[in-house]
Amino acid sequence: MTPKTLVVVVGPTAIGKTHWAIELASSFNTCVISADSRQFYKEMAIGTAVPEADELQQVPHHFIQHLSIHTPYSVGQFEKDATELLDHLFKERDIVIMAGGSGLYIDALVKGLDRFPKIKPGIREHLNQEWQQYGLDHLKSELSAADPAYYKKVDQDNPHRIIRALEVIRTTGKPFSSFLGKNSTKRSFNPIFIGFNTDRNVVYERINQRVDKMMETGLLNEAKDLYPYRKLAALQTVGYRELFRYLDGVCDLDTAIEEIKKNTRRYAKRQLTWYNQRPEIRWFKPDAPRDEVIDYIQKELPHG
Repeated sequence: MTPKTLVVVVGPTAIGKTHWAIELASSFNTCVISADSRQFYKEMAIGTAVPEADELQQVPHHFIQHLSIHTPYSVGQFEKDATELLDHLFKERDIVIMAGGSGLYIDALVKGLDRFPKIKPGIREHLNQEWQQYGLDHLKSELSAADPAYYKKVDQDNPHRIIRALEVIRTTGKPFSSFLGKNSTKRSFNPIFIGFNTDRNVVYERINQRVDKMMETGLLNEAKDLYPYRKLAALQTVGYRELFRYLDGVCDLDTAIEEIKKNTRRYAKRQLTWYNQRPEIRWFKPDAPRDEVIDYIQKELPHG
């Protein structure tokens, strides 16, 4: 039986992962699984840079706009759903492409989830009350002091990630990071990691241009439509959060746009921190020759 391979395409946001995932899927006559947790939601097309309609038609895509923001969905459910999907896909093909910037979701599928202790009753509710009463900076300060290692790589603007770490810390008295990387689930496929990156200034300029394009194509109207649901977990993300502040009257529109750009750049920096811990990633420039990338993958493919 031919060994199965999951080619994982990674890189900072706006680097061109969608383009490369489609190129590789076309070359190997296969499909793409998205590991971008923001692109799961059908109501969030513009602000999450969902692939264009013509791109989605070039090769089959999975986990793109398959959920509503009103549907609770966890990384654990993604691990289950994606593993089941891969089992099905690998019956018909030897290679599948996965692309996305959500390191937690990539790790969940490739390595399995870390296991955490049961949280003491009332801790999550108390943390949510503190968030509402004192603001996110209050919780971020506690996390920074209790677990600086995790604080450096977590999405510091995502209250649910901050609260999740603190509830483990308060329950156990141990750093959240001490529970990470302990689990390694044996998968039935071999992962090959392909990364795309370039000079930081170029990445930042790509981010700025993408945000400008999002605004031109209607991100503000999308945010207005989603404003009544702004407390939902799916909407606690860059792009929407800043525009909700504008709609709340906290800042003007130009400030909100600049905050989106700044926070997206910060997100890209955290992505690279995660990638730097993965020596198995083979890096290429986003404009690398197509044949160079394909040749590398073919050399790395297992032979059985």
